[in-house]
Amino acid sequence: MIAKKYRLKEREVKKVLQKGKPFFSYSIVFNRFPNRLWHSRFSIIISGKSVPNAVVRNIYRRMFYETSRPYIQKNLGDIACVIKTKTKLTQNPVDISKIQGEILYLFENKLWKNT
Repeated sequence: MIAKKYRLKEREVKKVLQKGKPFFSYSIVFNRFPNRLWHSRFSIIISGKSVPNAVVRNIYRRMFYETSRPYIQKNLGDIACVIKTKTKLTQNPVDISKIQGEILYLFENKLWKNT
């Protein structure tokens, strides 16, 4: 997990989703909105339809925050990650690594090049 000051609050997530620029992959959408802070802030939204229970949702949430840890100091702005509802997430390690690969792809190839 990352510290609370690097996570978005609910009101800030709504602002990022409404006004932010979207970046797409097969099963994930990143929305980025610039901020005036010296660090980036992150949030992840996982629908209850995508996961069978809260345990699986927390596994993916923790994985996202650990994957985003190296990008805190790069000042990418506020980033809200939305898992598409058609994506069915399980505890299978193959599924976890696939989603983690997509997150890294969006960070490296989409967000970092468009700053």
